[in-house]
Formats: sequence, structure tokens, C-alpha cells
Amino acid sequence: MPGRLLVVTPTYDERDNLEAFARELFAVVPNASLLVVDDASPDGTGELADRMAAADARIAVLHRPGKLGLGSAYVEGFRWGLRRDFDLFAEMDTDLSHDPRRLPAMLAEIERGADLVIGSRNIAGGGVHGWGPGRHVLSKGGSLYARLILGLDVRDLTSGYKVFRRRALEAIDLDAVRSNGYSFQIELTYRVLRRGMTVREVPITFVDRRVGRSKMNRAIVLEAVGMVWKLRLDALRGRI
Repeated sequence: MPGRLLVVTPTYDERDNLEAFARELFAVVPNASLLVVDDASPDGTGELADRMAAADARIAVLHRPGKLGLGSAYVEGFRWGLRRDFDLFAEMDTDLSHDPRRLPAMLAEIERGADLVIGSRNIAGGGVHGWGPGRHVLSKGGSLYARLILGLDVRDLTSGYKVFRRRALEAIDLDAVRSNGYSFQIELTYRVLRRGMTVREVPITFVDRRVGRSKMNRAIVLEAVGMVWKLRLDALRGRI
């Protein structure tokens, strides 16, 4: 790897997936570190993560007092890693939707100079397994909507599978990030691009979760609809 890698995975009721996720991750990148950011999962995910961390020095756990949102979980995880001098930061879902076997290709793009690499479902070689028509429309439509308003060429703005170089996170001012749900992924990519940094996409096949329920809901979608316009307005005012 081109530097020390921290994989951040937010959890809420992911007890049935966490051990398999860690096992698959370390099979591909054994030298990585894993940070579990648990939002007081009622199913005991946090307690399981603590036991895993006690048995494996590569794993650490951040406990939060309640369900505070995806965006804030990643921001807290990134800050944790920045304080500990990690060089690279990956976002991955615990539900096994993001295949760790694509990480080497993403890290290779970092080594070639990218500041942010996105695991993309919407470029040649990418795709999705297990979604119905409605979820496909929501994902592709949301990405297209954001691309048109923000004037971006990135094909998959809503992907949650990403690798950041440290300097990218340091440049975007994590304190200024306002999104917390679906739009969080759009906002971080937009902020990186607004800093003149290099963003590349690597094809992935997203596989719908094997166990548990999706966290997507109407409030998350509505936040994204409004947040894209706020980001555009802030850019026009020179605030991003």
C-alpha cells in the first residue's frame, strides 16, 4: 500500500455482518487498520466490536451515544485517524455491499496520484446486484441530479465506497461539512474537487446487503435534494 490505511465503517445493528466484513477485509489488506464507529446499536454490535478489538490490534472502536447519522460517523472516524497519522482513509459499508477485493485497484489509483478514488457503479465494468427498479432509479437519478446542478463529470456521486488521501481530508475542512445522510457522499466529493484535487473512479459491483435492513429513508433523500442546491450556492458565494 502507498501508506498506512484506515478503513472506517459506521455501524448500527450490524452484529450479523461485522465479523465477516473484518475477515474479508483483512484477507485482502492484512496491514490495514479498521475503525468501527458504532451508534449504540441495540443488537450488541458495539460489544462485539469491543471483543474483536481486544483480540486483534488492527481493530479499534468508537462508541457514540445514539444514532447520530452516517456523515457525522465518518467525520469522527476521519478525525480519529488524522490524529493518529494515517495516510489513507477508506469508507466502507459493514453490510458486505462493498467488496474489499476492489481495494487494491483503488489504492493503485492513489499511488498514481489521485487524491480521492471512488468505487463507481456507473462506469464501464461497474454495476449493482440485488436492487429493485425503484432503488436503481433513486441511485442513478440522484447522482445525475447532483452532477447537473453541481456541474461535475463524476459518474457516481452517491457511492459510499471511497479512498481519500490524507491531504484531501485536511484540505476540505471537515468542520464545515453539513450533510449527514445520503448527500454526505456528494458533499465530500464536491469539496475535494473544489480544492483542485484529483478524483478518479474505479468500477465496482455493489451487492445489496445480505443480512439486515437498509438505512435509507425519505428524510435522507429529501436532505440530499436540498443540500445539492446549498452546496451550489455556497460555491457561487466562494464559501467552498
